[in-house]
Formats: sequence, C-alpha cells, structure tokens
Amino acid sequence: MTSFKNKTIFITGASRGIGKSIALKLATEGANIVIVAKSVDENPKLGGTIFSAAKEIESAGGKALPIQTDIRFEEQIMNAVNKTLETFGGIDVVINNASAIQLTGTAETQAKRFDLMHSINVRGSFLVVQHCLPYLKKGNNPHILTLSPPINIVSKWLSPHIAYTMSKYNMSMMALAWAEEFRKDGIASNALWPQTTIDTAAVRNLLGGTTLANMSRTPEILADAAYYILSKQNLEYTGNTFIDEEVFAKEGITDLEKYAVVAGATLYKDLFL
Repeated sequence: MTSFKNKTIFITGASRGIGKSIALKLATEGANIVIVAKSVDENPKLGGTIFSAAKEIESAGGKALPIQTDIRFEEQIMNAVNKTLETFGGIDVVINNASAIQLTGTAETQAKRFDLMHSINVRGSFLVVQHCLPYLKKGNNPHILTLSPPINIVSKWLSPHIAYTMSKYNMSMMALAWAEEFRKDGIASNALWPQTTIDTAAVRNLLGGTTLANMSRTPEILADAAYYILSKQNLEYTGNTFIDEEVFAKEGITDLEKYAVVAGATLYKDLFL
C-alpha cells in the first residue's frame, strides 16, 4: 500500500459527510488535508464547518488546512490552490466531492437551481482540476477522484430529474476524459459512487429522513473505497467509474455488513444503479 504520510489531498466539500469521512481516513495515515468548502457557520440541518472538520482531521493524525471556498468562483479556487502551495508546497490528490442536488423534473427546476448544480458539479469540478493540474503533474503518485456515477443512459435516470442527472454524468465524463488526457503525465483519474444510499446529513434531513438513513450505509464505506483506489500506483486504476462494492471485491472483501447503519437492514440502492 502507498503511504499517505505528508501527501497533500485537496478535497472539495470536506466539511461534512462523505468528503469529511475520506479526509479522516487519509488523515489517519498522516496526510495533509486541504478542506475546500463554504461552511464557516454551522447549518443546524447539515452540521459541520471547515474548522470543526479541521479539528477532527488533526485529532485523527493529519495536518489540516481549512480554506473557505465556493468553487462557483474561479478566483476562490485559485486562492485555495495558492494557500495550499504556501502551506504544503504541492498537491498530490484532488477529490471532487462537492455537489449540489435537486431531484426535480423539468417544470419544477428553477433556473437558479439548474445553474447551481451545473456551476458546482460541472464547472466547479472542472476548474478545480484545471488549477491543480500543474501541481498534480509534479505530485507523488497523483490521482484525481470524482464522486460521480457510472453513465447509464436510460429513461429511468433521465426523466425524473434531468438537470441533476446531466450534472453528475458530466462529472463522470470528465473523470474518464482526464484519465486519458493526463495518462502521459502519470495522473490517474477515476470516479466513485455508492451501491447504496449513504447516511449523511443531506440524506437524513433533506432527502429521505431517518427511514432512508436506516436503510443506508455509513460514509466510511466510501472513505475506505477511496483509500484503496488512491493507494494504487503506476496507473493501475485509471479510467474507471467504480461502484464501492466493486472496489472491495477487487481487494477480496465481500462482507460489508460493518458499514450498515442498522445491522441486517434491507439496503436502499442509490441513484443511477
């Protein structure tokens, strides 16, 4: 396994949920974690700020750099990259985790919500990679990991919430494109998506409540899957849109019961699967 000690991980949306779980997993290995997120005041429905995440990351054994950043704004991304270089000297891994979601049809999706999803999910992820790219090229076993699903062009996923679906599929297309575009630079690029819903504040408070949360897995399953992907060297894993269960199967791990929120519960399949 690759050591993450002193490697610098630039994670968008790492103040809570899946992003924070990945950050904490890599922090236990001694990584430098750059927390690129908006939250400096706690939203009672969602919880967590860049500062509370930083404390947890440092308690876990990593170094933390919280930078208030809204990736809709290019100058804020550039500022985050510059602060990362000033503090840690480089960037080894970029994790595109930040996303906006609204599961509404065409008539119900306001222009501002359409724009929000595409500004964060698509444009923001693109610009993050663009501005980190010169430093990834110099990085130690560089990787880009994007939290987005396999591209499944069927009406089941297109018709109910086309605006959100387009934004997430665009993220996956970028992940696949970057794998080929940056192959010559030795930069791996993959996407990762859960087989089941994940118990985050967004699921619990905004999407499905306690009922859905209890049919979900914990964010740690994606943190561990990300760890396995990012540990691979020499482009062993690149150009994949992984489901978390596939990653574990490749490691010979089939018993995932420890990640269930409620032991023995029937799990709810995530979107796009």
